[in-house]
Amino acid sequence: MANSKIIEQKANVVNEIENHIKDANSIILFDYRGISDNDAKELRRKLREVGADYKVYKNTLMARAFKELDIDVQEFLNGPSALSYSEDQVAAVKVISEFAKTHEQVILKVGIIDGQIADKKLLADYATIPSREGLLTMLAGGMIGIARDLSICLDLYSKQKEEN
Repeated sequence: MANSKIIEQKANVVNEIENHIKDANSIILFDYRGISDNDAKELRRKLREVGADYKVYKNTLMARAFKELDIDVQEFLNGPSALSYSEDQVAAVKVISEFAKTHEQVILKVGIIDGQIADKKLLADYATIPSREGLLTMLAGGMIGIARDLSICLDLYSKQKEEN
């Protein structure tokens, strides 16, 4: 029979995983096999810059946590898996996808974005979305263009009225 302390420790880890899943807007499971310690530190640093992080848990404990939350990702929990979690929906996906371009060992398995399961293709699509700041800049640029065009029209109209 398993030691009660070990069972309690495992229950605490499952609760920790559940809390990460519940509190995050995006969860990414990825294969990290073959990356060096320095590469792992670099990835963690890049994720923290965007308000995300990752941890490596045993697949059995992650499976239990996902099952408790009625999320079916069992088929993706084979082989070593790291769990990345973030408040931002696309920040972690972008960082891990960019990191995977230079580190072939890193393979995205599945994601959960706002409670919806995202396969590899959808994760790749999310990775191409500009950042929130980039989208706001595009919006502001469009709005400035409209205001500029309006001011030019009004100026031309007022010059036309002065000539008449």
